[in-house]
Amino acid sequence: MNPLAAQLNDTIAQENRHVYDMLSELGRQIYFPKVGILSQSAEAKAKAKKFNATIGTALENGKPMHLKVIQDNLSAYDPKDIYEYAPPAGKPELRTAWKSKMVEENPSLAGKGLGNPIVTNALTHGLSIVADLFAGPGDVVIIPDKNWENYELTFGIRRGAELAFYPLYNSDRRFNAEGLRDTLLAQKSKGKAIVVLNFPNNPTGYTPGVEEGKAIVAAIKEAAEAGINVVAVTDDAYFGLFFEDSLQESLAGQLAGLHERVLSVKIDGATKEEYVWGFRVGFITYCGQSEAMLAALEQKTMGIIRATISSGPHPSQTFVLKALQSPDFKAQKQEKFDIMKGRANRVKALLDTGKFDGAWEYYPFNSGYFMCLKLKTVAAETLRVHLLDRYGIGTIALGETDLRVAFSCIEEANLDELFETIFQGVQDLEKVSAK
Repeated sequence: MNPLAAQLNDTIAQENRHVYDMLSELGRQIYFPKVGILSQSAEAKAKAKKFNATIGTALENGKPMHLKVIQDNLSAYDPKDIYEYAPPAGKPELRTAWKSKMVEENPSLAGKGLGNPIVTNALTHGLSIVADLFAGPGDVVIIPDKNWENYELTFGIRRGAELAFYPLYNSDRRFNAEGLRDTLLAQKSKGKAIVVLNFPNNPTGYTPGVEEGKAIVAAIKEAAEAGINVVAVTDDAYFGLFFEDSLQESLAGQLAGLHERVLSVKIDGATKEEYVWGFRVGFITYCGQSEAMLAALEQKTMGIIRATISSGPHPSQTFVLKALQSPDFKAQKQEKFDIMKGRANRVKALLDTGKFDGAWEYYPFNSGYFMCLKLKTVAAETLRVHLLDRYGIGTIALGETDLRVAFSCIEEANLDELFETIFQGVQDLEKVSAK
């Protein structure tokens, strides 16, 4: 084992042996090289005032070399803010600005031993880092039965972990905290579990209420008290899009410092929060740990980044930073929130008319980009293909009965037509099956 990795492991074990036990084999082996191209280049950047012949970029007239055909479209930005490599952990100013934003929007994170957010290549990359550091063969990742399919690829296929499911909703059509608790406690013999909490949920658009949130935290604490090390991951991809009475903060704050056997890891991003999907800017933040622990986890995270993508794209980090610094940022974001809320409310009003009750019911939703229909008379995949082929309407089939509809990408004025056409599609298929 590399001495740097061993040193990081020693620090983690001294600060909290349970967190050390959470690490995968890769998590224990990884480190960020302090002696190498990056470290020598950083030293040269600080001291080489005459000639700096270290890093693999090209300079011209003291600035990063660039093509005019590109710079003409980016003329508002200094070349140093878009062409140079960003540091592996991300643009420092962006990390600081995002941390301030995160604490402002999640007061429960304040004073909780919060790490500096590390920039990822969007949210999926953050989840992949968690998988690399903490998941491996024999480990269990706990997610609800209504989930984003990429979890299976990220944790299962890539890292060989086992996925354990519980029903998202209980009999009262609320979050099934008891199911989460039972699935967690079932891992007692393993002594470790990774829990992924995704609110607003993809695909259902559901966020638990305050009391449900307390029940989730209590379930995780009970598992920790039972001797289970819990990596509690909050996938906050759609954070802030809370349209009704629900949790308004990430559970990362309540989970931070909850128990010595709980490691709170917050994954989020500008991707969907700021409507910049193609920018691929996300963040991973460790919560509720000592300064020494946070520093060691950051080094290991940087090691994973260095070994995979080296560093994230600089231009998009600059664009996000400039947006966060703009005095118009909050007002413009509120404007888009109001549009999204209007669409969600219109969908709910349509579905609550009773007109479609014979064809489907819908899963509770109150946030995010999506909602799900539970079809009563036709198969979801059959309907999906029929809607696409006959009406040119795209939806997502999930399992036998569930059809996901992304109201986020449909203008409010077109929502009536959308659901009327989906209903017509159901009727078409019912007529065919009746023949």
